[in-house]
Amino acid sequence: MSANKSRKPRRKGQTGARQPGLLRRWAGRVLGLMLTLALISVGLLALYAKSLEPELREHFEGGRWAVPARVYARPLELFAGKALSPAELQVELEELGYRRTSSGRESGSWSRNGAEFHLSTRGFNHPDGEELPRQLRVVFANGQLSTLEGLRNGEPVGLARLEPAVIGSLHAPHQEDRLLVRLDQVPESLIAALLVVEDRNFHDHRGLSFTGIARAAVANIRAGRVVQGGSTLTQQLVKNFYLTADQTLQRKFTEAVMALLLEHYYEKDEILEAYLNEVFLGQRGGRAIHGFGLGAEFYFGRPLEELSLAQQALLVAMVRGPSRYNPRRNPERARDRRDLVLTLMARDGIIDETEARSAMAEDLGLVTDGQRHQGRYPAFMDLVRRHLQRDYRREDLISDGLHIHTTLAPRVQRAAEAAVDARLAQFGDDAPQAALVSVNVEDGEVVGVVGGADYRYAGFNRALDARRPIGSLVKPAVYLAALREPSRYGLGSVLSDEPVTIQDEHGDPWTPRNYDGSNRDQVPLWLALSDSLNVPTVHLGQSLGLRRVARSWADLGGRVPNSLYPSFVLGATEHSVLEMAQVYQTVAAEGFRSPLRSVRAVTDSDGELLSRYSLSTEQAVDPVSSYLLQHALRQVVSQGTARGLQGWVGDTSGLAGKTGTTDDYRDAWFAGYSGDLLSVVWIGHDDNRSHGLTGSSGALPIWGEQFSRLSYRPLRRQTPGGVEAVWIDAETGKRSDEGCEGAVRLPYIADHLPDETVDCAGEPGEDDSRGFWDRVLGR
Repeated sequence: MSANKSRKPRRKGQTGARQPGLLRRWAGRVLGLMLTLALISVGLLALYAKSLEPELREHFEGGRWAVPARVYARPLELFAGKALSPAELQVELEELGYRRTSSGRESGSWSRNGAEFHLSTRGFNHPDGEELPRQLRVVFANGQLSTLEGLRNGEPVGLARLEPAVIGSLHAPHQEDRLLVRLDQVPESLIAALLVVEDRNFHDHRGLSFTGIARAAVANIRAGRVVQGGSTLTQQLVKNFYLTADQTLQRKFTEAVMALLLEHYYEKDEILEAYLNEVFLGQRGGRAIHGFGLGAEFYFGRPLEELSLAQQALLVAMVRGPSRYNPRRNPERARDRRDLVLTLMARDGIIDETEARSAMAEDLGLVTDGQRHQGRYPAFMDLVRRHLQRDYRREDLISDGLHIHTTLAPRVQRAAEAAVDARLAQFGDDAPQAALVSVNVEDGEVVGVVGGADYRYAGFNRALDARRPIGSLVKPAVYLAALREPSRYGLGSVLSDEPVTIQDEHGDPWTPRNYDGSNRDQVPLWLALSDSLNVPTVHLGQSLGLRRVARSWADLGGRVPNSLYPSFVLGATEHSVLEMAQVYQTVAAEGFRSPLRSVRAVTDSDGELLSRYSLSTEQAVDPVSSYLLQHALRQVVSQGTARGLQGWVGDTSGLAGKTGTTDDYRDAWFAGYSGDLLSVVWIGHDDNRSHGLTGSSGALPIWGEQFSRLSYRPLRRQTPGGVEAVWIDAETGKRSDEGCEGAVRLPYIADHLPDETVDCAGEPGEDDSRGFWDRVLGR
């Protein structure tokens, strides 16, 4: 009881007094817990950001992109006296994407008034030095470039080089492609347009822009469609650079964190430049078009800095959706989007209303083919790849942004393609295939390749890989072997044309026949080659021995078969067009053999030289024998099996060549050359069936079509020392005089002139009153 009595009664309101303290204690605990969770979250966020940092920095600071190698044609050199026509110069300028204007004074433009051109070059960092931009006046006269001078000051210019045209890139079948640009190469108006449309607070935020998100939402609601985005450029770059396109909360969270990190570590200009090179702008087959630099070339065929305001706005318009606003597929939708960009630019004072209206009045200005610089010449690009594989790994070629400087001459390549088109079109649905290789005579540079009738498409490259019997294209080696023995043979030496039967490789009798089925008893050596007579060639080959013939063939650059048979002297050996171009390059270059090459140099992405493929040449045939052989090959064109060339090129006195036809008219060949250019042409069916054409009626017309479109330097060979021109009696091979019947003037080695002289006063025998040429030609 005493205990109970000692308790003090509770006062009214005592419980309520304790409640605030209890609440404060619970509030403190909750706040502490929240603070702890916040600190943990910040810590976890920091750890997560730290885990993202290595990938972000490594990718951004290292090789950001796998950039395919960029392949260039050879630069066109201009100088007074160059064999070049106005039409050919125009082809080269079009290949470069130069614009035709009224004055030709803007960079990358030209104008023409008859035979006079005004043009402004872009300049280029060539492997052997920088060529600065120039303004030039170019005048043509008498079939050549006659005047080259500065457009502003009229001072003579000794030599000018245009920049090389881009002809392709080396990339994987499904790979991103881009042309990297520096920030200072991008027009300020394009950057301003991009920011006003995609991220107007770019220079103020630190990776995320909540006001931008809100503003975009309001603008889109007012417009009734998406006209602005809420993501910053930094977020877009992160998404394209590092993340997938999955629309998940985790990806969006990672995107935000990485955007903050990117802004923390890098300057705004670095981020903007990366975005300009990364943004996706379209697709060309398996090739993804990234960056404004390549986008400008792909859609407009010109460098980014030369785009008009309307074209810049169109590229910016496509950022929102390259497929939806593809100007080739959806031109009206693309135009509307472009005009919206121009409207926003005018609203923000980037351009005035007059500029906006003028730009809106322009058409889209697209080049017709988005592949203009890519894949136009697949056969030549195939040759380039094979050349580079000797020295470079495939991974380096498709990822290191190398610059490949090749030997392709666009004017020669275009002429070759036009010739193939023109001639094969005459066959209708049953047209044969064709292949062609063009080479610079002096240095062996391959300047044009056609791999088949469908030369725009990659596939079986007949110029490189189709090995076909070459027929009479082998005969110059036979006659060269003879001319190398001047004590036995000269151009006027008479050869037997009597029928002959010998054993072939199977031990069976083989009786070669001339093309027309007739025999002429005997013919002079030069005429046997000029008229491509088989029987005298076989007689000559048997007299010389096949090993001597094979040695001459090898010296010219030909591949000698493992086994030699008598039919070898008539071309029963299989070679590609490229291999035959090597042989005839040696013939055309006066016996100097230069290995054919398609690449001049390789530089890295900064223009530093990595490899140079310089001219390599050797004297494979002595000058005298080469000179005598070339004289005979000139007769092939002037009066022999290739005399039909006159119908295409007129004067053929500066040309030489050789026709070739195989059994049953399955293959037709022609190899012909001027003083500076050689082309070898083949036509035939892939299934080896007959097409009924000879070298003269099948391959030669393609060659004639090509050369009729080109300017070239005629053959002008100096007579070697020890050689003199003498009159030779064609029937007997003896010395003669100018006034004698049947006398022909031929070059001979002075120490090996015929010993005997024909009696000029002699008359034909009573048993044969025909004229000399009737007897020789079997008429």
